Amino acid sequence: MVQAKTWILKKHFDGFPKDSDFELKVEELPEPKDGEVLLEAVFLSVDPYMRPFSRVRMKEGDVMIGTQVSKVIQSNNPAFPVGSHVVGRCGWRTHTVCGATDLIPLIPDWPQDVSLSLALGTIGMPGLTALYGIEEVLGLQKGETLLVNAAAGAVGSVVGQIAKLKGCKVVGSAGSDAKVAFLKELGFDEAFNYKTVGSLDEALKKASPEGYDCFFENVGGPSSSVALQHMKNFGRIAVCGAISTYNDTTPQTGPYPHLTMIFKQLKMEGFMQSRWEHKHPESLKRLMGWLKEGKLQFREHITKGFEKMPAAFMGILQGENIGKAVVAV
Repeated sequence: MVQAKTWILKKHFDGFPKDSDFELKVEELPEPKDGEVLLEAVFLSVDPYMRPFSRVRMKEGDVMIGTQVSKVIQSNNPAFPVGSHVVGRCGWRTHTVCGATDLIPLIPDWPQDVSLSLALGTIGMPGLTALYGIEEVLGLQKGETLLVNAAAGAVGSVVGQIAKLKGCKVVGSAGSDAKVAFLKELGFDEAFNYKTVGSLDEALKKASPEGYDCFFENVGGPSSSVALQHMKNFGRIAVCGAISTYNDTTPQTGPYPHLTMIFKQLKMEGFMQSRWEHKHPESLKRLMGWLKEGKLQFREHITKGFEKMPAAFMGILQGENIGKAVVAV
């Protein structure tokens, strides 16, 4: 019998998550049945979406939601041989017994010199989110100007680089000088620390006096209302996240964007990468191709130890990470 460690949502978050909201439990796992496999976690993902999704997709006592790269250590399914690696929607668990429906094989011929952790980042959900936001939602065209906030995060850092590959001007907003330096390394045309600029309005104007064709929105809240004022007529906004609102106990109110959207004839669309799941295999190959050609750079914020899952999760909600946050077991 294999024992699995799991992190449970002991209590729904009220405001910012606390250590007492989580509980570490141990459970005995059954033997895999026909068609099932036993997985051992190698890397686990912590992502901002877990905060709002925990309220609508989970009840108290559930294992925290999330994906992981895991190794097959026992198999009754020929599609997933022992020793192979998969991306599993297993939640915060060290070991899992499951069937094939919860598993995504790694793309074929994963290069030996590329860490498997990237299947949770640049060559995974965040990379796909960036790609689909740019191509499917914004329809970004060569020569356009793109604004992206939370630009040094797992999604934003890929957004900026893909936009540069498409021949666009890219302006990034981030929350520390170290993050701004990282954006400059990635080739962003302009980048600023929104915490120290004094006036966000002036910073956006200075970075692109002519305005913005497209805005990749990860933050929400008051800063977005400022950004909308700088959109060009017929500008497009892809709404991917709203991390500034996730821990609110009282919903934020106003200012409301409707008049700006009417006068500038803006188009705003929320999205999740799962809408284009049918394109994932081809899209992951494209992302890996850019990575191998040196056109996509990445940085990871790796925390070691399964027992540190809650701390790693709370860290991303406070902006501690540059690039993708991952927990290595």
